[in-house]
Amino acid sequence: MSNLQQNYFALFGLPIQFSLDMTLLDQRYRKLQAEVHPDRFVAASPSERMQSMQWATQANEAYHTLKHPTSRARYLLQLQGIDTQEESNTTMPADFLMLQMEWRETAEDAFDEGNITVLDRLLKDMRAEAMTLEDSLANHLDQQHAWQEASGTVRKLSFIDKIRSDVEHKISKLEDE
Repeated sequence: MSNLQQNYFALFGLPIQFSLDMTLLDQRYRKLQAEVHPDRFVAASPSERMQSMQWATQANEAYHTLKHPTSRARYLLQLQGIDTQEESNTTMPADFLMLQMEWRETAEDAFDEGNITVLDRLLKDMRAEAMTLEDSLANHLDQQHAWQEASGTVRKLSFIDKIRSDVEHKISKLEDE
């Protein structure tokens, strides 16, 4: 076990970039978890057990951060000293705000009508928009190092993540009825 303070990419031996090999991330996470899992340190000293717990916790946090595009981009920007200001800066282009409003309205109407098909289609549309933004992030972060542009894109993705979560929750409620 090496430095507990290393960045999440170094923890898994991955390049510090937005575009990652998710299969490799999964493999390295499982390998690291197998090495540091607290069950392997049952007979160890209290200090070693505590360190293994810290390592397992950091590995979990790092994995979940890097696995999801929005949190991975946010983390990359944090490494550059950039705050995405997702809570304080809600300024968005008018067309993006209109799209969000349309999605929310469609979701509410479909939920009220019990129409899971429309909600599924809406999720598909949101995934497509998110993929476009993720491609943009790969360009901004990995090639151009355009941190401020990437910050705005992270804010957009964060909005989409919230709406997607709401729609998924609505679908789950309808399926439970």
